[in-house]
Amino acid sequence: MSSQKFLLGHWFPILVSFSAGVVLGLGGFIFIYAKGYSYISNDPRACANCHVMQEYYDSWVKSPHHQASTCNDCHVPHSFLLKYWAKARNGFNHSKAFTLQNFPQPIRIKKANLDSLQHNCIDCHSTMVGDISSHKDVEKGQARCTQCHRGVGHMNLD
Repeated sequence: MSSQKFLLGHWFPILVSFSAGVVLGLGGFIFIYAKGYSYISNDPRACANCHVMQEYYDSWVKSPHHQASTCNDCHVPHSFLLKYWAKARNGFNHSKAFTLQNFPQPIRIKKANLDSLQHNCIDCHSTMVGDISSHKDVEKGQARCTQCHRGVGHMNLD
């Protein structure tokens, strides 16, 4: 056996273990420092962990839905797997955007979350909107609840 193969075979597991330790250690530190664990909860204050979300949280507190729903009730799917998939996807996207500081001001909802929002509006208010929820413009996504009822979830935001 050549000495090069011996050294590579001997050091490779150590380098892989060291690299994995650095990645897991930094990831764990960042997760705790950024309060990542709070996003697993249903507490709306978690959404205000990032300073750019504070005005959205404050406007929700003043909104008609404050007593009836949380951020998760409107903004993520309600089924367990889809809910935590959306939270993981959003968490990654938010972390990346806030770290790189490459998000639009004011922030705008993405299509996947807009679709969840529309579905959740119709689901919660099905007795009131049953006649219009199957309308072709609603089904195609061309008519959305938030087009007419913009201030229901967040007051005074454009």
